Amino acid sequence: MSAPVAGRREQTKAANRAAILAAARDVFAEHGYDAAGVRDIIRRTDLASGTFYNYFPDKDAIFRALVEETGLEARRRVRAARRRARTPEEFVAGGFGAFFEYIVEDPERFAFMRRNLDTLRTRFGEAVLPAGTDELAEDLRAGIAAGHLAELDVEYCAHAMIAVGLELGTRLVERTPPDVEGATRFASALFLGMLTR
Repeated sequence: MSAPVAGRREQTKAANRAAILAAARDVFAEHGYDAAGVRDIIRRTDLASGTFYNYFPDKDAIFRALVEETGLEARRRVRAARRRARTPEEFVAGGFGAFFEYIVEDPERFAFMRRNLDTLRTRFGEAVLPAGTDELAEDLRAGIAAGHLAELDVEYCAHAMIAVGLELGTRLVERTPPDVEGATRFASALFLGMLTR
């Protein structure tokens, strides 16, 4: 009998954590990181005020969890697009396009990112950037080894592509409506010459 009870307990914990994360994303989207507080977040749920601290020690921790969750899914989609590529055009446009589409497809995530751009960049970039850069470098090496991409300085290229993606992503969320196709075309034009030499 303890297995079903333990299973229900785990389900409850997962549901509580998901509710807190969803509430936090809404609060950060509305008020921004600096103005948002733990009380604001917990008020958006049906949970007792102390419940928050069973899952997250503070506001930084829940913001970081949202950034990491967002980054993990973005990297998964971008990596899948790059790994399907058989030409430099598919590699670059597929990767950037998948990233830009991910940014704008969910209105809540889009609002969260738009409202917190400076905080994301200055305080929490290290939560996702190293993993994304390492994965891109690995994919560039694989593309070069397969003969799909030209020889190049992988480290410089990976860092440059990540920086361009983040900056264009920032501009993308500031535009109404966001121009995914235009951002993808622009980013692709910057790197295709280097990857096709």
